[in-house]
Amino acid sequence: MTSTPVSRRQFIRVAAALGAAAAAPFSSGSWAQAPVYPARPIRYVCPYPPGGTNDLVSRIISRQLSEKLGVSVVVENRGGAGGTLGTSAVGRAEPDGYTLLNASSGNLTSAPQIIGATYDPLQDFIPVGFLGHVRFVFAVHPSLPVNTLGELIAYARAHPGQINYGTAGNGTGGHIAGEYLKLRTGIDIVHVPYRGSAPALTDAIAGRVHLVLDPLAAQYVRSGELKGLAFSGATVSPDLPGVPSIDAAGIQDWKATNFFLAALPAGTPAPIVNALSDAFLEIGRKPEVIAQLKALGVEIQANDRAATLDLLRSEIDVNNQVIATAKLATAQTTASR
Repeated sequence: MTSTPVSRRQFIRVAAALGAAAAAPFSSGSWAQAPVYPARPIRYVCPYPPGGTNDLVSRIISRQLSEKLGVSVVVENRGGAGGTLGTSAVGRAEPDGYTLLNASSGNLTSAPQIIGATYDPLQDFIPVGFLGHVRFVFAVHPSLPVNTLGELIAYARAHPGQINYGTAGNGTGGHIAGEYLKLRTGIDIVHVPYRGSAPALTDAIAGRVHLVLDPLAAQYVRSGELKGLAFSGATVSPDLPGVPSIDAAGIQDWKATNFFLAALPAGTPAPIVNALSDAFLEIGRKPEVIAQLKALGVEIQANDRAATLDLLRSEIDVNNQVIATAKLATAQTTASR
């Protein structure tokens, strides 16, 4: 017998029906009553403003999801408070599969402590897709008289409190990376939080902030508008020739990382969770998606839900150590720019 491919909608309807039949074995209408999913557009919440890495990743993935699921997947930017406003909104959303979060591990794991958000990353969300590790690029304005990470560290030691670094906001991955750099090297540099990557990079190019830690800085290093000192990774980067990994630049065993993942509100039915997880795994293996994300400094890998949860727990442990050691205040009152 020749098998017939099953569409995504049919798969979810069948999976839902199986669950219903198991729960009510004597209900003859279980199969017929199973709802089709998705039956309407899906909101894909990006908890940062347009123009940053999270936003660009959201748009790449949403197009792929829309093609895969056969419905519109609409990116909704809900920025503010280090990504916690949009993240909180998804955590409170109806767990029906029609609201997805494009999260970074930073706004899930560190922002709750630093900003004072009330959600729990492990209890309030269900990861359904691992979207890749973020490669931080350490870049400075060309006017700063340093050409290597070692020279920056020496310069910062000679000018304590006079060098600042810009990030996408309080509690973001860049913020944790900057504080981790301070802890590893003993330098005194000042955090300048912005409302997203785009304004931070704009000010770095204009010379209003000395250092940025952001994957999107790579394009401005290539154009000569910024100087690249290092990037968080263990090997050389073909798209950043001449820029060493942070290991090669002198800081071994760098642990401050960031990654993107897609998540649903806790309580979403298992058939929907499983089907979306399958969809994200398939999308993550597509060569064009791998290439598009790599251009943004995101190294994708096909992780299942269990592996993603392990990464999330590991990130929580590292970030908790940085937050405690750096004494980053809960509910910071420093206003984002």
